[in-house]
Amino acid sequence: MLKKESRIGIIGLGLLGGSYAQGLSEAGYQVSGIDINADAVKKALERGWIVKGGEDPSLIQDCDIVISALYPDAFVEWVKKNQDHFKSGCILSDVTGIKRKVMRSLKEVLRKDVEYIAVHPMAGRESKGIDHADASQFAAANYIIVTDNDNTKEAIDTARQIGEALRFAKISVLDSERHDRIIGFVSQLCHVIAISLMNISDDPSLVDYTGDSFRDLTRIADINEDLWPELFIGNKDFLIEEIDSLIEEMESMKELIDAEDVEALKKKMILATVRRRRFNKKKEII
Repeated sequence: MLKKESRIGIIGLGLLGGSYAQGLSEAGYQVSGIDINADAVKKALERGWIVKGGEDPSLIQDCDIVISALYPDAFVEWVKKNQDHFKSGCILSDVTGIKRKVMRSLKEVLRKDVEYIAVHPMAGRESKGIDHADASQFAAANYIIVTDNDNTKEAIDTARQIGEALRFAKISVLDSERHDRIIGFVSQLCHVIAISLMNISDDPSLVDYTGDSFRDLTRIADINEDLWPELFIGNKDFLIEEIDSLIEEMESMKELIDAEDVEALKKKMILATVRRRRFNKKKEII
């Protein structure tokens, strides 16, 4: 369980790791930070987000909770190399955007006296690095706890307490299959669409004529090219299904427009409007 005396270690002090460090320290917890970037560690210390930091993995040896803010593959590799530094009985968590692959990999290597509870904060920005970290972004964001049959109630409750301490708007619990399928649609497919839109035309004059619709649709095309290929490929079965569904729907729209079928187009637009308005409802913490 998360207690006021709990010591928390964060691996990776970038955008999300830095935001976690800020939020948890402001909530009154002692946070240690590990990063190979000395400048990130220095800034986290100067801002009071961590009480100690560096690149030495032994910095987490007294931590009750360790949270990785590394990319998925790097997270698993870090655990393989450095899990001897974990305190016996500590809880390991993360912020990775795909879960099935990570959970399978960790099951094969993680010490039996350390429990992994997967978490996906649905937050972030196009920018990366600690200079863009800001815990206030969590106030409008969803926080997903991703469980499997081996997770204890204590670990799930601890993950929930972390989400509450960071003041996420809504906390949900999903299994890894459901999580990855949903993320393939609500996140990864959206990035595929934005990237594709920006790659259709290289006309530099478009910037002089665009409105909010194009800017809103393509905002996430300003993307971290080191992270997202790993997320796409790690969830490729579900993502490809969603791309196929999108192509099918686009073909349907194309045929209706070509046929000048106004009534059928109206029905599609009404359905889209009804479904979109569900997202306008006030969020509640569950």
